[in-house]
Amino acid sequence: MTDALLSVEGLTKAYPGVVANDDVSFAVASGEVHALLGENGAGKSTLVKMIYGLVRPDAGQMHLSGKPHAPASPKEARAAGVAMVFQHFSLFDALDVAENVALGMETPPPRRTLARRIREMSEAYGLPLDPGRIVGDLSAGERQRVEIIRCLLQSPRLLIMDEPTSVLTPQEVRILFATLEKLSSEGTAILYISHKLEEIRTLCDGATILRQGRVVGSCTPAEKSAAELAEMMVGSTLSAPKRARHEAGEVALEIRGLSLPPAHAFGTPLRDISLTLRKGEVLGIGGVAGNGQDELLAALSGEMRSPAGRIELAGRDIGGLDPTGRRDLGLLTAPEERLGHAAAPDMSLTENALLTAHGRERLARHGFIDWSKARGFAERVITAFDVRTPGPENAARSLSGGNLQKFVIGREVLQRPAVLVVNQPTWGVDASAAAAIRQALLDLAAEGAAVIVISQDLDELMEISDRFAALNEGRLSDPRPAEGLSVEEIGLMLGGAHDLERPGGDRPAARPASDAGAAEAHPS
Repeated sequence: MTDALLSVEGLTKAYPGVVANDDVSFAVASGEVHALLGENGAGKSTLVKMIYGLVRPDAGQMHLSGKPHAPASPKEARAAGVAMVFQHFSLFDALDVAENVALGMETPPPRRTLARRIREMSEAYGLPLDPGRIVGDLSAGERQRVEIIRCLLQSPRLLIMDEPTSVLTPQEVRILFATLEKLSSEGTAILYISHKLEEIRTLCDGATILRQGRVVGSCTPAEKSAAELAEMMVGSTLSAPKRARHEAGEVALEIRGLSLPPAHAFGTPLRDISLTLRKGEVLGIGGVAGNGQDELLAALSGEMRSPAGRIELAGRDIGGLDPTGRRDLGLLTAPEERLGHAAAPDMSLTENALLTAHGRERLARHGFIDWSKARGFAERVITAFDVRTPGPENAARSLSGGNLQKFVIGREVLQRPAVLVVNQPTWGVDASAAAAIRQALLDLAAEGAAVIVISQDLDELMEISDRFAALNEGRLSDPRPAEGLSVEEIGLMLGGAHDLERPGGDRPAARPASDAGAAEAHPS
């Protein structure tokens, strides 16, 4: 480890009831792209937070360029040459690019100077940005460019990236990889966290594998298959989700002419959406981030009422019902934002279970909560979905992102919905947990429920969907059978060609789409 840019030796961090990192040691060389691999809750996030100064270790030591590295804050870490791009963007929608970049700098230069530096840096690294653009108008990929440029302006020696491609299109991923390869060639070390194992194999020079807080191995990712990497992470063989062959049943959900104004200035309106969903069917809805996914889920959940259109559940008009009324009838939803929307951060898992299940699981009667029953339901979710937590009384914010996602999905699945709508069900979830969630959705459909899966992961949608549709600028394409869909057809649907005929027929040209969608829509 003496020649390493960063060396970590015996790092240990414990919280009440759990050891997040246990005697962790590894090293990263200058110019190396090094992966941290592990299941959700394996300790990856805690480890990089210690490197970045957000968490203080209980034991162990770190060295950066041979000098002791023990930052008491991110400010000290940045001063030492460590930068970090977080999984969740920390940007203000109402401010422009330059203003957001300035907020992340200790002593920002004058506005004109900063704008020039942003343009020069973004052009040099193939991440074009207009300093004057309002962040709320940017696509997910462009927002990530802001975060990266903000880091690069600090001239970091070590760049930490936490799930950097989770909301990017395939084209944006290629742009990001080209940028990281250029940084690597210039000597910047990159510590890379991702659950997308093919990306790890393509990009990373080395990998350290964590399991339950301990280092269990290291490897050169290119020399391993994705399956082998996954098995090193979980310690057992993974099996692909299995789907039972069955015929779709009666109509469970019907939407006709649904339109909805955007929830805020940077939202996307829904435009005349119609679809029919049958019992036992999984409908996959793909699309580039920001094309109406959140608005569609809000319209179906009852969080937003549609001024136009009709929503019927088993033939009953539910357009006038609030979320609780729709849940009582069997329409359940799981939104993309797990911490703050799907779960209350400071509430316990028992309380979070109660929030959505009190009616269907009869956790309250005559205004009185049955806490024993609520705790029992939370424990059932924890056990059935292998949620790594000391117990149901722990706060939602204490869970890793992937474990909270398992809890949120499990909480809805175990309520036996007639219709379940989920947005990004496996976002930030490791390979083992993703397979388990997909299997749970398939099992739910096999039992007769109708399922809508909204996701930017096309591989996921093709794996579990019976039919596939695409959202583009708030419009939904006609659903097509998922089996046999070509990459070209999917790309056209994502880009706005919403009336494709069956193979062999004439296809209309794709309708022009926004910068956030059309040019970046084709999957690889």
